[in-house]
Amino acid sequence: MDDPSNPNEVPAAVRALIAPTDRLPVGDSGITVAATRDVRFPFDDSVVATSPLGSAADAVAAIDAASGVRATVAGLRTGVRRAVLQDVAALVREHREALVDLLVLETGKPLVDCRVEVDRTILTWSLAAEEPARLHGETVPVDLLPGSEGLIGYFTRRPAGVVVGIAGFNYPLMLASHKIAPAIAAGCPVIVKPAPATPLATLWLVDRIREVLAAHDAPVAAVQLVTGEADVGVALTTDPRVAVVSFTGSATVGHAIARACAPRKAVLELGSNAALVICADADLDRAVDAVLRGGYYASGQACISVQRLIVESAVADEVRRRILARLPEVVVGDPRQETTRVSALIDARATDATLQRISDAVDAGAQVLAGGERRGSAIAPTLLAGVPSSAEAWEQEIFAPVVALREVADVDEAFAVVNDSRYGLHAAVFTSSLATAHRAIDILEVGGVVINDVPGFRSDAMPYGGVKDSGIGREGPHWAVEEFTVTRMAVIRP
Repeated sequence: MDDPSNPNEVPAAVRALIAPTDRLPVGDSGITVAATRDVRFPFDDSVVATSPLGSAADAVAAIDAASGVRATVAGLRTGVRRAVLQDVAALVREHREALVDLLVLETGKPLVDCRVEVDRTILTWSLAAEEPARLHGETVPVDLLPGSEGLIGYFTRRPAGVVVGIAGFNYPLMLASHKIAPAIAAGCPVIVKPAPATPLATLWLVDRIREVLAAHDAPVAAVQLVTGEADVGVALTTDPRVAVVSFTGSATVGHAIARACAPRKAVLELGSNAALVICADADLDRAVDAVLRGGYYASGQACISVQRLIVESAVADEVRRRILARLPEVVVGDPRQETTRVSALIDARATDATLQRISDAVDAGAQVLAGGERRGSAIAPTLLAGVPSSAEAWEQEIFAPVVALREVADVDEAFAVVNDSRYGLHAAVFTSSLATAHRAIDILEVGGVVINDVPGFRSDAMPYGGVKDSGIGREGPHWAVEEFTVTRMAVIRP
């Protein structure tokens, strides 16, 4: 983002993306709301824009509309679904630069990370466009059962019904897309709720999707958006007309949603305290580079950023020395600048909570090797050592630019430490041994094992999700379409 003469002025290209402050894309033509909320730039707390603030009644109205078009959306031709998805991908690509700048302002995430988000959003819509043609079933040998001679059996996959997608604040455009695009591909109406702090890019996206739907003579109410606080989320997740709830956020809220929507399906992408293991035989240059990239990208506000760094004792001193020597490379500052890698967290409450967790870890015996304090509105990239397992900076998801280093005797202990967690989303292992790599893939209790790269590696074409308290179900367009559809068995006696 270019430096404007007035640093608090929103660029014209970004202003053009911001939706009206009194309207939500609900129903066929949208609804007017009275309440609004300021969206603030986390770096300096300036107001970026004012967004509409929905209510529980608005959420119910959206479910009414989605239920009303459910059959029509399910019956959309495969070619129409694919064309809609392709057109949305093209629109995001067309507005890429302005969307990047808008995401910087509403999330406070560094420019480099917002570029990654928009590029992954484009890929997500492009991948989803391939999925309508893959919705097929297979035959089943039902005549295995005595007395069933001559029977023909097969199953198809059918749209589950209304989908509710609830996205986190850290990657709002991409996370919303991972819910909306597969729902369209599956033939399901979808209602998305963005995080209260970051609704702007998602509002733009949903308005554009609805225009594309109309251009293809598809129901506009197939895609809707309701902003709001917890009462909106409760209304969306407890209505029995909703078939699937797809949620990205904290484990505490995810567990409550799973209980509230049972027995209907919940797809939960929850928290983590991702581990990176450095074995004694690792390429230390690459491993340390991964710590710097994987521990501090998006200001640490990513559920698969490196939080726990587990290093074999034979190389622990050297790893520590190299990290500390290179930590100044992680530039802290204005997220609009090309060189910035760490900036302010989403709000002051998150910053205060992180500093308190660092302080608590120190009180419990940890050492601050670097960082641990405010640097302007941000938290300096922090490296801790000796953090006890019971400290929140080790045990819970810290969601900040904080890495905790622990030395272990050998690979067996390292893998045991990785698994000694309530979470299990991604883990990474740096090793030159193929045998160790395969052991990690077999032993580590996580949804994804990454060898010789950051645990934050995620291709949108792969199944993404966790085990234990990191959630249930998988995202990625192909896999999400499976979550949003159900099998329908057909048995025919000729």
